[in-house]
Amino acid sequence: MALRGVGRRLFTAKKNVDAPDKRGHDVERSTHCRYSADMSPKSALKAKSEPVPPETPSRPLALLQWYDRHRRRLPWRAPPGEASDPYRVWLSEIMLQQTTVKAVGPYFEKFVSRWPDVTALGRASQEDVLRMWAGLGYYSRARNLHACAVAVTREHGGTFPDTEVRLRALPGVGPYTAAAIAAIAFDRRTMPVDGNIERVVSRLFAVEEELPQAKPLIQELAATLLADSRAGDSAQALMDLGASICTPKKPACSLCPLNEGCTARALGTQDTFPRKAAKKSGALRRGAAFVVTRGDELLVRTRPEKGLLGGMTEVPGSDWLAGQDDAKAKRQAPELKGLSRWQRKVGVVTHVFTHFPLELVVYTARVEARTRAPASMRWVPIATLADEALPNVMRKVIAHGLDPSSPSC
Repeated sequence: MALRGVGRRLFTAKKNVDAPDKRGHDVERSTHCRYSADMSPKSALKAKSEPVPPETPSRPLALLQWYDRHRRRLPWRAPPGEASDPYRVWLSEIMLQQTTVKAVGPYFEKFVSRWPDVTALGRASQEDVLRMWAGLGYYSRARNLHACAVAVTREHGGTFPDTEVRLRALPGVGPYTAAAIAAIAFDRRTMPVDGNIERVVSRLFAVEEELPQAKPLIQELAATLLADSRAGDSAQALMDLGASICTPKKPACSLCPLNEGCTARALGTQDTFPRKAAKKSGALRRGAAFVVTRGDELLVRTRPEKGLLGGMTEVPGSDWLAGQDDAKAKRQAPELKGLSRWQRKVGVVTHVFTHFPLELVVYTARVEARTRAPASMRWVPIATLADEALPNVMRKVIAHGLDPSSPSC
C-alpha cells in the first residue's frame, strides 16, 4: 500500500494475513517497514528489518479488549462464549432501574429461584410478585414486571420478541430497556444508554449541553463506540467502564482504555461531566401513621392499585400533604371499638421519594382481642409481616411504632 507524503513515499509490507476474527475483520500479523524513495539501499535494508509499532486499536476494539479482561461477574450475565438469556437480561434491567447492582443482586437471585423463566413469573399472582419485590423500591416496576411477564407468556408463547420495536410494545419496557434487551440478549446493533454510559460519553467527548437535553446527542455519540459485532458486549463494556473506572468521583483515568482520546481528561475537567441542570426538590409533605395492635396482630390495609406505592401494604394513615398540621392529620385516624388512647411516638419517620420528602408522625394504640378490623382493613400476625408487600417507608413506621424503647409523648 502506498501513501503519498510531502517529498517521500511510505511503503508498508504486509505478511501473514490470518482468517477473519469473530468480529469479521482480518487479523494482520505483519512485519511493517518504512521505506522512503530517497533512502540509500543500505538504509532501506535496515528500515525493512525494523518493525513499526502497530496502530492504536479503534475505540470499539479497545473497549472490547478491556472488557474481555475485566468484565464484571454478575448473576444475570452469561459466561463468555454463551448466549444471554433474554429473561434474565430483562429481569435484571427492570430491577436495576434507579437501583444499585449491590441492592439488586439478592432480589434477582430470589426471583430466578422462585420463577426460573418468564412463563413461571407470568403465572404468578401480582400479590406474590409484590411481596417478593418488597424493599427494592419503585413499586410500579414490580407491577409492570408482572404485566410484562403475563404478556410475553400469553401473547408470545413465553418467548421474548427480539427487536426494539416489538420489545417496546411490552408493558413497562421503555426505549432504554428495549435497547438493552435487543443488544445484550439478541446482539442487535443498538446502544442502550444508562447513567454509566452517559458519564463515559459525556467525558470522552466533553459534551457541554446539560442533561436531560443532551440525551439525544449522547445517544448518537455512544453509537460510535459500537463494534461491528458483539453489540451487547460493547454496551456492557461501557456500563462496566462507568461503574468501575469512569466513576462519578475520582475516576481512574490512567486505567481507562479510552484515556488517550478523552477530551475531558485532556482538559482536566472530568469531574464536571456530565453537565446537569440543578434538581428541583418537591415540597416537604407531612402526615400521620397509625400503628394499631390487637395482641400479637397489626392492623393493615392495601393501597390502591394505581398511584404511589400501588398495591402495597401499609398501616392506616392520613393523606400526605404539604403544610399539613399534626391535628388535621390525626383526625384521619381509623375508628375502632374499644380503642385505647392514642399515644404519639417521640420524633418523626422521614423518607425521601423521587419527587418529594416525607415526614410522618406515628401514633400507637391497642384494641381488645375480639375487635374487628374496619372495612378494607385486616389483621395480620406481626410475626408474618415479612411476607407482606411492605414498602420501606412502612417498614420504618412499623419499626418505630413497635419499638418498646422508643418513648411516647
